[in-house]
Amino acid sequence: MVLKLNTAAMSTCGRRVAVVLHEKKVPYELIEPNWATMEHKSENWLKNQPFGQMPYIDDDGFILFESRAIIRYIATKYASSGTPLLPSDTSDLKAMAILDQAISIETSNFDPNAGGLMKEKVFKKMGGQEADPAFVAKYEEGMVGKLDGFEKLLSKQKYMAGDSLTFVDFYYLPYGAGLEQMGYDYLTNGSKHPNVARWWKEISSRDAWNAVKNGIPASL
Repeated sequence: MVLKLNTAAMSTCGRRVAVVLHEKKVPYELIEPNWATMEHKSENWLKNQPFGQMPYIDDDGFILFESRAIIRYIATKYASSGTPLLPSDTSDLKAMAILDQAISIETSNFDPNAGGLMKEKVFKKMGGQEADPAFVAKYEEGMVGKLDGFEKLLSKQKYMAGDSLTFVDFYYLPYGAGLEQMGYDYLTNGSKHPNVARWWKEISSRDAWNAVKNGIPASL
């Protein structure tokens, strides 16, 4: 039974999962909710995703939600398919601790600010609301304040969890691309943060991201 990815084709978190499915070459079928009927808030949807959010997967009856958890599951279950996205030795305590550290860095230092800017300048607009200038300034300041840390980290290693690509690097893609679309050069300014720009150029130019960045294909 092919894995079912339940999400809107343009969902940021849905595309976060889809890029890893493409990178790992895992077949899937996209199941889109009906926006007109708010299907993702229906009782049927809430049985599988109790918060009424996207995405969730159905992998032969195994239901899992939260995009980062789904990505780790895919990278682990399909470790031998496509691009390796785990440390080479998953029994290495230190390597796995560094991986967990990288996960925490993204959720603590990138997502709150990049996600906050997306909420204020993109998602609110989609809902007919205006951005709050105070919140925009807060998140902009937050992004600027974290970039030196990312630069120091990436001056010592190629990727977020070391010198090998892992699934954590893919966590950044939807909101990172959103920052660019909003006109921010946080990840692309090579004169200020050359290692951040080098890393971002590499991950954002991957074929898997190009396949999903403008909308998740119906299947793979």
